[in-house]
Amino acid sequence: MIADLSRDDLQKLRNELQEAYDAFKTRGLKLDMTRGKPAPEQLDLANGLLALPGNGDYYSDAREDSRNYGNVQGLAEARALFSRMMGAPADRIVVGDNASLAMMHDSIVWALLKGLPGSVQPWARESDVAFLCPVPGYDRHFAICADFGIRMIPVPLTGQGPDMDLVEKLAADPAVKGMWCVPKYANPTGEIYSDETTRRLAAMKTGAPDFRLFWDNAYAVHHLTGERHEIANILEACEAAGHADRALVFASTSKITFAGAGLAFFASSAANVAWYLARAGKRTIGPDKLNQIRHVRFLKDDSGLTAHMDRHRTLLAPKFDAVLRALEDRLAGTGVARWTQPKGGYFVSVDALDGTAERVVALAKAAGLALTPAGATWPHGRDPHDRTLRLAPSYPSLEEVRTASEGIALCILLAAIEKLSAGEASDAQ
Repeated sequence: MIADLSRDDLQKLRNELQEAYDAFKTRGLKLDMTRGKPAPEQLDLANGLLALPGNGDYYSDAREDSRNYGNVQGLAEARALFSRMMGAPADRIVVGDNASLAMMHDSIVWALLKGLPGSVQPWARESDVAFLCPVPGYDRHFAICADFGIRMIPVPLTGQGPDMDLVEKLAADPAVKGMWCVPKYANPTGEIYSDETTRRLAAMKTGAPDFRLFWDNAYAVHHLTGERHEIANILEACEAAGHADRALVFASTSKITFAGAGLAFFASSAANVAWYLARAGKRTIGPDKLNQIRHVRFLKDDSGLTAHMDRHRTLLAPKFDAVLRALEDRLAGTGVARWTQPKGGYFVSVDALDGTAERVVALAKAAGLALTPAGATWPHGRDPHDRTLRLAPSYPSLEEVRTASEGIALCILLAAIEKLSAGEASDAQ
């Protein structure tokens, strides 16, 4: 444990690390691990989409011309293909264009302006609107709330999902209208919600009659190991608990096929789907149904989707292994960091020594390594502990990930030594 070193040994180690860091900087690197973007090789896996639909066959199973207007809900065969992934029957799924984030954004805006099934009035007419935000969490969820003045209440994660005792207490406040959830391989911790957590979220009493779980199952099929973890079906749990309208489920093919040209999905109760379509029907005359046909003919069925994701795993898993190996080799036993070992998703979350995350990001930047800003995983970008780092190894090449991970581990260690040394110097005064 580094904290147990004598002042002289601590200074000696700091000098050694500074020398190693200075040598690393001379490599002149320019590597980016800020966002969970699919690598070009992953995108290449879906290049077969570009040749579809072939033979001029633009017609759905129901003989709809996919080149034309109409069908706001999306083609029946596209909804059926992703029914298992969404945990909903095809008639309770809406297929959108490329971004599930856009569907989440629209749902928030429509709730503010129009209200939801069960609303007494539109949310914008309430004196206070708040959301529960499990932390560390997804910065873009928090950005939506910040943009519309929705008060965010951080809730810690436990390894099984959010702290449910605290969630149940906070949800009793009528001002709390919703909660962000990434229930499987969560961004950034890799959290997998337990069945008990899901059951309690579905069954808990809420102060707001129109409380909603924004269930962003972005990594539903994004496994990093041979074990395909499953979570409880939130829609079924809510219905069983007598709160059929509570969950709004979102997902997309952004990290399945093409990140910028995939399909997005919304699933919920019959009442919520009718509400969504009524709003969406004013916004669009129909989604890109040609792209829906492409996906159906490319992936074919649930087995085809599984096989496709196995090919992604072959490319991704070695990169995650490289990150974890570097952290273990450099930081194990030092006492200055702990990290997740995700079974799926796109991130490794590292908790560095309290008060050092910003310094780690700055050291990395000076060495040519771009990391997600410290604090991004908390509402308003403010991590009260200044410790959480989100590492995204998907986009760089495997060799680049190895190099970057070595540098990141070095930066974490150097930042910790600087802070501990400063503490020693302060104590000596």
